[in-house]
Amino acid sequence: MNNVVIRNQLVILSLAISMLLAACSQEPEAPQQTTSTTESTAAVEAQSPQQASDVIARVGDQVITFSEINTLLNSAAVVGLSIPSLGTPERDTVRIALLDKFVDANLIYLDALKQGADQDPQYLSDMERFTGSMLAETYVDHLLGDTSVSDEEIETYFNKHIVPGTEFTPEARAQIESVLRKQKTLSRRIEMRDKLREGANIKIFQQNFDPEGDKGRADDIRVAEVDGEPMTWGETRAMLTTAGTHAIARDPTAMAIDARLNALQREIDLRLMAKKARAEGLDKDPVYQARLNEYKRTRLINLHRENLAEGMEPTDEELESFFEANRHLITVPEFRKVQMVALNTEDEAKDIKRRIETGEMTMYEAASRHSISPTAKQDLGDIGWVEKAKVLPGLQEVVFALGPGEIGGPVQVDKAWHIMRVLDVRDAQREKLEEERTRKAAWRRYVHAKMDEYTVNLRENEFKVEVYEDRIVQLSQQEADMVAELTEKARQSGSVTQERLKELQELLKKP
Repeated sequence: MNNVVIRNQLVILSLAISMLLAACSQEPEAPQQTTSTTESTAAVEAQSPQQASDVIARVGDQVITFSEINTLLNSAAVVGLSIPSLGTPERDTVRIALLDKFVDANLIYLDALKQGADQDPQYLSDMERFTGSMLAETYVDHLLGDTSVSDEEIETYFNKHIVPGTEFTPEARAQIESVLRKQKTLSRRIEMRDKLREGANIKIFQQNFDPEGDKGRADDIRVAEVDGEPMTWGETRAMLTTAGTHAIARDPTAMAIDARLNALQREIDLRLMAKKARAEGLDKDPVYQARLNEYKRTRLINLHRENLAEGMEPTDEELESFFEANRHLITVPEFRKVQMVALNTEDEAKDIKRRIETGEMTMYEAASRHSISPTAKQDLGDIGWVEKAKVLPGLQEVVFALGPGEIGGPVQVDKAWHIMRVLDVRDAQREKLEEERTRKAAWRRYVHAKMDEYTVNLRENEFKVEVYEDRIVQLSQQEADMVAELTEKARQSGSVTQERLKELQELLKKP
């Protein structure tokens, strides 16, 4: 494979890591050395059926499966990254590089547990809040279930709202079904919320919620009570910030007060739903537990990386020496910190964008509840800092035309419709260490280098890493063979039927 192709795959990989492993919001890292132990397939097969069919690596007591790596690849495709086709050598190149990064993530996770990072107050606070939010969502899903729409309802809507003479195509039917399902779901959610509030004792202390008093307000001051349980200013401020409404917390206007109160009301609803979910035992639901565990793991990795980075800060002399040795690498292009929601249809994307702009929901809620990205419920649509040159055309033009806090889209990339929100901006800077942005870029590069050294040490001295290369080759070949077989079937039949398309889609999910 030529150098251009390899470089392109690594660019894709870097972006995928930031989106899918929720890595720290930093520039893309250079690929690291893989410390691997090639073990025979027979050695793996002796352990368990799952391991025999799917396990391609071990990191300490953690296992990494072929299915996990493919899930990451497919998730990257969902959010608009160009991923190599099934069964191609290029796909294997990206898969191997992604596996290497996944090994690193597991090493950081094990190191975090070893150092007791799971007892960090920030981590525990994050878990408490996210647990409540996810429980509330689980309760909604459980109560509402699948909102079905009948053929009669669709036909009635078409005859009533669509211009006479318009053809009733399958596409029109699907759009109408989507509209009706959303209407039904919203109506049922409102009804459910009202019923929850009927028996609840809710108090809001608006005098403790006025933006004018933010500066001197203590974190333990109560802004509300829900069935006697306090909601403090500290909790509420954190809620506003994580909801992407930190500007509200600084804006001493009447509109800000209204926006704050709306956000507080949503938080009250979440608490009521979470309480109900626990009462009904939904906190024991296997799907909920799996999602929660995945998020806990991701957040612990991120927080541990952040804490490690703080301890790797260079002195002025170290930074200057590093800058002189790596000046050619330390260019500072324009960056945007981006949050993205991927949706199935343009109409749905427009509706979600409208609800976000009117304050009906946040980008975080939209990503968690509506995004088709498999990882959206864990990373909440946050794809981190992205460089203009490494964003796909279509998304690039929109993202880099937005300022902080602005929302763009919807834009179609591949088969998904995207809404983007820019959280922050880093302007391009020249290569002079005296300039703040360049100094920060040099600092990030320095920390990256130190983090690389730290991870290599974990590989070599702290945790055993095994990569079953023959298993990877075998499973990759199986994928290529199945693609070839299905392609030949399609060629012989003269067309790709819906049945064979489903076969190809199912192939994506197989180890």
